[in-house]
Amino acid sequence: MPDLRNIEFESLLAGKIVKKFNPGRGMIDFYSKPFNLADDDIAWVEATHRKMSLEDKVGQLFCLLVTDENEAELDRILETVRPGGFMFRPRPAIEVQKFHRRLQERSAIPLLFAANLERGGNGIATDGTEFGSPLQVAATDDEEQAYRLGLICGREGRAVGCNWSFGPVADIDYNFRNPITNIRTFGSSPERVLRMALAYMRGLQECGLAVTVKHWPGDGVDDRDQHLLPSVNTQSVDEWEKSFGAVFRGLIESGAATIMAGHLLLPAYSRKLIPGIKDEDILPASLAPELTVSLLRERLGFNGLVVTDATPMLGFTQAMPRMQAVPRAIAAGCDMFLFSIDLQEDVRFMLEGVRTGLLSHQRLDEAVLRILALKASLKLKRQQAEGKLVPPPSALSILRCEEHLRWARVCADQSVTLIKDTQKLLPLSPERHRRILMFDIADKSGNMAGRGDSARVFRGLLEQAGFTVSLFDHADPRNSKLKSPTFYSEKFDVILYLIYLKTVSFRSVVRINWGAPFAFDAPRYLSEIPTLAVSLNSPYHLQDMPRMKTFVNGYTGSDDVVAATVDKLLGRTAFSGVSPIDPFCGYWDTRF
Repeated sequence: MPDLRNIEFESLLAGKIVKKFNPGRGMIDFYSKPFNLADDDIAWVEATHRKMSLEDKVGQLFCLLVTDENEAELDRILETVRPGGFMFRPRPAIEVQKFHRRLQERSAIPLLFAANLERGGNGIATDGTEFGSPLQVAATDDEEQAYRLGLICGREGRAVGCNWSFGPVADIDYNFRNPITNIRTFGSSPERVLRMALAYMRGLQECGLAVTVKHWPGDGVDDRDQHLLPSVNTQSVDEWEKSFGAVFRGLIESGAATIMAGHLLLPAYSRKLIPGIKDEDILPASLAPELTVSLLRERLGFNGLVVTDATPMLGFTQAMPRMQAVPRAIAAGCDMFLFSIDLQEDVRFMLEGVRTGLLSHQRLDEAVLRILALKASLKLKRQQAEGKLVPPPSALSILRCEEHLRWARVCADQSVTLIKDTQKLLPLSPERHRRILMFDIADKSGNMAGRGDSARVFRGLLEQAGFTVSLFDHADPRNSKLKSPTFYSEKFDVILYLIYLKTVSFRSVVRINWGAPFAFDAPRYLSEIPTLAVSLNSPYHLQDMPRMKTFVNGYTGSDDVVAATVDKLLGRTAFSGVSPIDPFCGYWDTRF
């Protein structure tokens, strides 16, 4: 058995050993952060590892996405693959808790249960609290709101049996055209991103969950989605050090337990660490040992667990043949392999990689030891012995409890942001603006991405306040014919655009696509009829309506944000949100 505190790294690139990173040795320090293990914890890690077969070790590398609720199939996976963890997509809390309990009871080694706890408990339970997107939280410029986000995620995630959060998002939204970072980030300021991520982490850790900082080495620079291709962080070494490097260092120093390696290239650092590397040999971080081992482990001093981002993503699958990529992800320094396409095939690829030497036994042991150390740090073995790995059904009472709902309302009130009102239209009043024509601009593809009833709620609140609201019917062919400004001015006092377009994985663009022909639903008469726009998600729509004179960002399409927005439009409460990004998208004409 290897010395657990003195494990050498072996680094692979494109199938060849190209560099021995650090002539000394990479190390797992079980006593230090983020593991902070006691001697009895280390003894359990050692004893558990010692009993494992090769197949047991390979099984621990996998964290699987559950899309099939077939209990017999899940039992078969536990018996044959013996994975290290699972992740469920959101569903009713009682169902999530039941499946978590069933799987934990049938697993000899306690399981990691992960969830994308980015916005609240609704990241794992459909009946959980939606507190707010990270960008909404950042718009309050108040770390207490980020702490509450982490606390709600931790409390409600723990209630259903989660012990691992795939958050906080540490990406920096530098590029307003990026289709995936957007409202998932804490904004475009590295300083604010770090402040908010640290506060989130503190709240979550108080609930006994491990955080996952994502997406290493930092997304948000280019305008592409790593779900669809290997995207690129084009920063120089100095630029990266002052931005993403500072954020990751701060979170690592504060005890972040795990980091998710994205399917993101960082060419400047790959070239610095491997002089002379060919452009075609530069790989995403999930497959690049120079980024995960030399930069993350050795230069930034990260001692915790590294998990790949989802491996069915095209950013991973396009990099090299999957039979090579599966073992190389672990050989390159990742410790856990997220999701699968064909589980039996991926397990076979991993085993074959060990047998051929593509993945060394030493590197495999190190990865497994880190997985066990994370489980030990979460006290999962003790919870298993006490029958407390998954709380009882009564624990679900914390979901959408009054305190969490009240906190969500406060966050909404503090975050809604008035970007501009150059026409001095606000506040709206039934006396001056009673007749409102509302355009509901949503995803015409039918992918509403959790839209819910935002338009209905928004309209209802306005009508309760004494307005008469007519909803523009896009499906009526009569409405596709262009109307004169007089047509609108005689019928309406105000035109309101409610925009619900949200970042969604595997969609390259989050832009307003106006109706054909002739963009019949676009804001055509801005100089003749008072018009305003409210965006409930992406904050960057001024690029498509630059001459809109009154514009409001809400960042999250929840009922709380809708209610807070209406209150502010009517002057009941003041706008206090501070934009965490440049809503003018760098254009001079969007400020008018």
